[in-house]
Amino acid sequence: MASYTIEIQEQYDLPKDRVFALFSDHNRLGGVLGAPIKRIKDSNQADPNGVGSVRRIGIGPLGLEETVIAFEQDALIEYTVTSASPIRNHLGRIRFNDVAGKTVVNYTIRFDDFIPFSGKVISAGLEQAIRRGMKKVPKLA
Repeated sequence: MASYTIEIQEQYDLPKDRVFALFSDHNRLGGVLGAPIKRIKDSNQADPNGVGSVRRIGIGPLGLEETVIAFEQDALIEYTVTSASPIRNHLGRIRFNDVAGKTVVNYTIRFDDFIPFSGKVISAGLEQAIRRGMKKVPKLA
């Protein structure tokens, strides 16, 4: 089993609360990632997208479920894959910071491949999709 890490940083001339609102809303996140995403379980917190909420990414048997495990308003979102998947030990972490009046987003994903050599392909495809999607944030937020 091999481990992989994706680290992406983007900076936006937008208020942090608007950028966070886009990334935290499961039903709007699909516009960033270019994949169908839908919240299928609400959080028990004030924000339905908070800790314990579950989103489904993809369609049919190709889809997977992610559960939010940490949620700090306008600061942090962490999630993990909680359905059957070709990867293991997945942790996604998105941090939001104000730097000189701009919003800086640090997006990190760590996982282990389960099927030998699949991680390299998954990592490359995932990183490309996220980088492309993060360029769309100013139009979507």
